[in-house]
Amino acid sequence: MPRGLRVTAAVGWRLLVVAGVGWVLLYVFGQLYGELMAVAIAMLLAALLSPAVNWLSAKGVHRTLASLLVLVGGLAAVGAVLAVVINALVSGMAGLAAQLAASIEQIRLWLIRGPLSLSQQQLNQIFQQLTSSLQVDQTALPSTALNTTGAVLRFFAGALLGLFTLFFFLRDGPRIWTFLVRLAVPRHTRARVHRAGRRGFATLITYVRATAAVAFIDAAAIGIGAGVLRVPFAFVLAVLIFLGAFVPYVGAVVTGSLAVLVALAANGFASALILLCVVVGVMQLEGHVLQPLLLGHAVRLHPLAVVLSVTSGFTLAGVGGAVLAVPLVASANTIVRALLDQPE
Repeated sequence: MPRGLRVTAAVGWRLLVVAGVGWVLLYVFGQLYGELMAVAIAMLLAALLSPAVNWLSAKGVHRTLASLLVLVGGLAAVGAVLAVVINALVSGMAGLAAQLAASIEQIRLWLIRGPLSLSQQQLNQIFQQLTSSLQVDQTALPSTALNTTGAVLRFFAGALLGLFTLFFFLRDGPRIWTFLVRLAVPRHTRARVHRAGRRGFATLITYVRATAAVAFIDAAAIGIGAGVLRVPFAFVLAVLIFLGAFVPYVGAVVTGSLAVLVALAANGFASALILLCVVVGVMQLEGHVLQPLLLGHAVRLHPLAVVLSVTSGFTLAGVGGAVLAVPLVASANTIVRALLDQPE
């Protein structure tokens, strides 16, 4: 038998084994999606909050109490922001709805009188198609309600699991990692794997803190611009931009576009154009100044790797996967480089 055929066959069955293992892992991931996402988000938050716990511990506060204080303080800050956001939405939604209706009427008149020169009949057909696509099947409402209730219950269960896991990550993170290394890694490579894991978590801490700082600057700059232009829900839009900035490239574009659309609906074309210039300027500042300055060479990834990571994460795990993809890839990159003893 030719040697090339033997080599091809050997490589082929090994690839089949790897594909089978990957399929099993994807199946398990699909079954435990909520639980795994809760643990992954807890790890991300632990990277953000662990420096505060370490600081309190260095000041003499017991680590359990320090972890509890940081966790409660974080929850209080999130609750305060949500309260402000909900209050702003409730108080301004009626006025924005009227402005949206007026903007839609202006768009309708532009479609008829503008360069497209659409007829009223064509517009009616378009709106009829949109309306029919948004109609809800009344017979499916009971099952939809049950599915929604189940999803809400699973969300709260995942949130409780995430908080529980986050507390123990903050309190016992180093000990948990040491235990896992001793359990799963041969003795002669434990020191190397332990060092690589610590470097990977340090990369995760650097990435999350730098991304949070960049997101805050983006949200503050665009929020101030929206406030100066008297765009409704400027604070709400700033919060959405802050959250969207955790998804590199894509998130900032989507939330910034939403802010421009709200400005267009509320204040007209001139205000939207000015806010668009502000958003583009902030994105350029982020890409060319803030990220290189705050992230540094060791944490930054090639833009192609970032885009592929975000796309793959969104395909496999939705929005949560898109948020987690880049920090996990950055940490994995550092771990692999440390295991290979390559210079950081």
